[in-house]
Amino acid sequence: GCVLVVSVIEQLAQWHNSTVKAAMERLCDYIPGKYQIMCHMLCCIDREMNADVVCHSLRLCKQDPGQPLCHLYSPPKKEKHSSGLFHALAHARPKCQIRSKSFMGFSSVCAFPLLANLCEKIKYVLRNKLPFEDFDGDKFSTFPTLRGYHWRGRDCNDKNTTVYPGRRPHNWDAKSDSNCNGIWGVDPKDGIPYEEKFCKGADSKGVVLLGDSAGAHFHIPPEWMTVTQMSAKSFDNLPMAFSDELDWPQFSEITGFLNSTIGGWTDSLYLRLRKRNRCNHRDLQNISQNGGSSGNLLSLIKSLARNQLLDYPAIVIYATIGNDVCNGERDTLAHMTTPKEMLSNVVKALQYLDSHLPNGSHVILTGLVDGRFLWDNLHDRYHPLGQLNKDVTYSQLYSFLDCLQVSPCSGWLTPNETLRNLTSERALQLSNVLKEIARSEKFTNFDVFYMDFPLKQTAEEWRKMGGEPWQLIEPVDGFHPSQIAAALGTGITWQKALDEWPQVLGKENPFNDQIEAIFKDQGGY
Repeated sequence: GCVLVVSVIEQLAQWHNSTVKAAMERLCDYIPGKYQIMCHMLCCIDREMNADVVCHSLRLCKQDPGQPLCHLYSPPKKEKHSSGLFHALAHARPKCQIRSKSFMGFSSVCAFPLLANLCEKIKYVLRNKLPFEDFDGDKFSTFPTLRGYHWRGRDCNDKNTTVYPGRRPHNWDAKSDSNCNGIWGVDPKDGIPYEEKFCKGADSKGVVLLGDSAGAHFHIPPEWMTVTQMSAKSFDNLPMAFSDELDWPQFSEITGFLNSTIGGWTDSLYLRLRKRNRCNHRDLQNISQNGGSSGNLLSLIKSLARNQLLDYPAIVIYATIGNDVCNGERDTLAHMTTPKEMLSNVVKALQYLDSHLPNGSHVILTGLVDGRFLWDNLHDRYHPLGQLNKDVTYSQLYSFLDCLQVSPCSGWLTPNETLRNLTSERALQLSNVLKEIARSEKFTNFDVFYMDFPLKQTAEEWRKMGGEPWQLIEPVDGFHPSQIAAALGTGITWQKALDEWPQVLGKENPFNDQIEAIFKDQGGY
């Protein structure tokens, strides 16, 4: 974090030909309100010192005995080897020692009084994976972030626990909207409730994602660290992003429902199901977490909101596409999920779903991605931090994260081709476990299907549109699928379902146009 912020400040000074102090003030002016406190911490910056030197000087990076000094940038030119860093640090530390003592008390962002309240809310959300603002306790909210309606369909009455998206309508919603799809009341022409007239027998279904950071749609805006494009507008979305855990589920591949503001376009399974049957409005749940794997999904799944007796069936997408093989451990292979563990974890999750999903539901198991795509398409390209001076490639970023032992995936984000191949081999073994579960396991309340993660088809589709493969990867972290990849993936998944499992998607509702005509102003998100 320190290296990132210091890099941006130093590049702002360079781009605007200003002092470091002026650049820091400029950055602080860009950042909204109470978040400005974070950028006033670094007073030990010298244009002559690179970000690695500054941050090691502040002693913000823990270094175990015998561990190399981790660095993002090439060591200072005065020395040919990494000992150049030691030399630079020896000169930098006297300047920084006094300041670093006061700085260390604030090494956690949450230590700042202005941010402490928000941090407590985020900790609650991270612990429970439930909306922070939920007055009736039905697991749905009228508030967008902090696991609110960006993640689950918007509640239309947060004072009534029997009113929420996805339930079967109470008394055909003749008097009020009990399932929040915007369809309620009685047709004065014949006295029949609109919900009964338009949605009875319409095969309504919700969509639920059980997933990881790719499913939650992790994204760090590149304009936060690209000084040539930076302005106050660049950070308008910082408060929202912070309280959504740097995830953007409202634009995601499975549950996206708003027009993307982070590039590309939004296309999602939810939007297509809603278009197919307008009665499905708001029936979505994105139950994903950064770092989600088959193991920790067993606790995450308990935040599912579905009543077997009162609610409509659901299409559940089970998609932990990487974290069962991805970790930041030194001995990464030893910490990967084994096929036996995968089988146990997924079957337990499916048994839980069988006791909670209404009859007639469907589960689609998604295979793991082949992450060799990342190194193959990014390693020699410049990261947004390296574009100004052509001094940081993705290869350098991956090595830096690996050295710090915070790599999102030591097995794939590495120059070691053998290790990349072994990681993909394990990913394939785990995908085969999912395939076998779909083939052989039977459940009472849903059927199970399997599909490969459609990375290859997505890349081919994008190439036909004139795009480059690297554009399918998030530019800042160099790891997650981008907005373009998410939108293209939706079309491929939808077509597979139409071709092979049309029963999963339900029927097309012949009354969609009439519903839109009557309720166009009542179905807002």
